[in-house]
Amino acid sequence: MGKKNKFLSWLGFGKSDKEQQEAERQEQLAKEQAEREEAERQAQLAKEQAEREEAERQAQLAKEQAEREEAERQAQLAKEQAEREEAEHQAQEAKEQAEREEAERQAQLAKEQEKPKKEGFFSRLKKGLLKTKANIGSGFASVFKGKKIDDELFEDLETQLLTADIGVETTMKLIDNLTDAADRKQLKDGEALYDLMKKEMSEILKTAEQPLEIPADKKPFVILMVGVNGVGKTTTIGKLAKQFQSEGKSVMLAAGDTFRAAAVEQLQVWGERNSIPVVAQHTGADSASVVFDAFQAAKARNIDVLIADTAGRLQNKDNLMQELEKIARVMKKLDPDAPHEVMLTIDAGTGQNAISQVKLFNQAVGLTGITLTKLDGTAKGGVIFAVADQFKVPIRYIGVGEGIDDLRTFKSDDFIEALFSQE
Repeated sequence: MGKKNKFLSWLGFGKSDKEQQEAERQEQLAKEQAEREEAERQAQLAKEQAEREEAERQAQLAKEQAEREEAERQAQLAKEQAEREEAEHQAQEAKEQAEREEAERQAQLAKEQEKPKKEGFFSRLKKGLLKTKANIGSGFASVFKGKKIDDELFEDLETQLLTADIGVETTMKLIDNLTDAADRKQLKDGEALYDLMKKEMSEILKTAEQPLEIPADKKPFVILMVGVNGVGKTTTIGKLAKQFQSEGKSVMLAAGDTFRAAAVEQLQVWGERNSIPVVAQHTGADSASVVFDAFQAAKARNIDVLIADTAGRLQNKDNLMQELEKIARVMKKLDPDAPHEVMLTIDAGTGQNAISQVKLFNQAVGLTGITLTKLDGTAKGGVIFAVADQFKVPIRYIGVGEGIDDLRTFKSDDFIEALFSQE
């Protein structure tokens, strides 16, 4: 190599062809490596993009599947709910139909029994008390007859009184009074004790004898009728309305038992047949509102007596008592003294349950009178003594049959005579 070439080579110029080719090869390799890496990077990005899209697609499919299943579940629930509601609707219609038929039967029965009867009330009272007499009254005769007065006699008497549903408290009071009287009078003969028994029982009932009086200057005189379902409350209202009407008084009825369509219909039947106005609203309406409207209407029309029916759903005790308290409260907005009579209807056939009903309603609304129904169909008429003795609430009326004339003002002497008669 000449001096010039050596010098240029030392300065880095004038590379050999071989070196130049190697450099280009290395550059090509680097370029290809970069392209491969870029291709791999792009492939990786494309793969990740595809995976993301697939994941999103799967998520969308899962979401749509879940939505379909939820829609099907909701549709099934809606179907089942509709079927339940339809079943309840059918059951309610069947119940209301049965209640309507019962109301019609009662109305028909009452209509038939409005016909004059030859038999007097005292005779019907004696007949009505036949089952009760088997336990008390003349039924006691066998307990006393031919017996000497001793502990055994009093034990037999106690058993008989309890069997007749007179109740523990009143029974013990009677036994104590008879024991004291027998000691005082030095009685030996059981039959002498029988007369004392009649007198003691008469004294208990006398305290409860206080007929309902309706003052002429109190218009309208408002009677709030309370009591559990099934005791004859609505029927009693109809009979009382008819009796007041026959005495020359104008009467209006308030259908406050808005939970039973049959109760409203039954009152309306009584009203239509006797030309007595009835204030009513739709089933489920607010009872206090119905009674308030009726009170206003009665005032405007100068009605003598307003009788208000109420619900008797004892299975929801607290709600029922609050409802009755509310009715009494709204009445006082129109007349601070209203209601002028709070009358409880009880079924003699329920025996000692009647006692718990008197206690419950008396605590809630303060009773001023009691009507004791269905004495004719039960042997448990002795409950009248427990009611009279324990609560001191006047017994206004007693019922000994389904006829209009079978609901009468309570007279203790008549009751005792009928109970102890030997016929």
